Amino acid sequence: MAEMPDLCFLFDVDNTLIDNDRITQDLSEYLTKTYGDFPHDCYWAIFEELRRELGYADYLGALERYRVKYLHDPRILRMANWLIDYPFANRLFPGALDAVRHVAKWGTTAILSDGDAVFQPRKVQRSGLSEEFDYRVLIYIHKEQELEYIEKIFPAKHYVLIDDKLRILDMVKRQWGAKVTTVFPRQGHYANDKEIVAAYPKADITIERIGELTKVEREAFGG
Repeated sequence: MAEMPDLCFLFDVDNTLIDNDRITQDLSEYLTKTYGDFPHDCYWAIFEELRRELGYADYLGALERYRVKYLHDPRILRMANWLIDYPFANRLFPGALDAVRHVAKWGTTAILSDGDAVFQPRKVQRSGLSEEFDYRVLIYIHKEQELEYIEKIFPAKHYVLIDDKLRILDMVKRQWGAKVTTVFPRQGHYANDKEIVAAYPKADITIERIGELTKVEREAFGG
């Protein structure tokens, strides 16, 4: 039987490894430039409505609802192609892969993300992250509710969770306690919202960008 690794590093994707805010901005500009203000505003209204229902961003799901509402608009297919074919590898944060490789010296690395069952895996695959993590990829609806299963899939003596959402870091810390070290890269709109940041306890480790993880030594992660 293989020995249980000391550490398992769990990386979020959106605004942790990939600049998802930039992807959203690109989509917004594409919708306005190609289709006009009305389709742009309608799509984002549906998108936000769906996010409130599901608890995560569902870009293709919003497009499906847009399609039902505007069934005879043939441009919808072109919108879908733009999303699916987006060059996600160009939106990796500087130093993201270096950060993953840095901590891989000390334990297992895996992706732990929320999202839908089509677009999010596509993003992970097209960005090159699936291969970088040797296909150790978990995508849940609410990952903070799946910790028991995560421990079974990636057993370790200690976990390190890297995520741009303090809410997620806090919820996991409440459940895993001393068994997890939380790392907060201050990237993206959630991480830079002062009200959101003030509402939760600080993470164990805070860095300004994911590339700074390469400066953190083994001892800081605990375990």
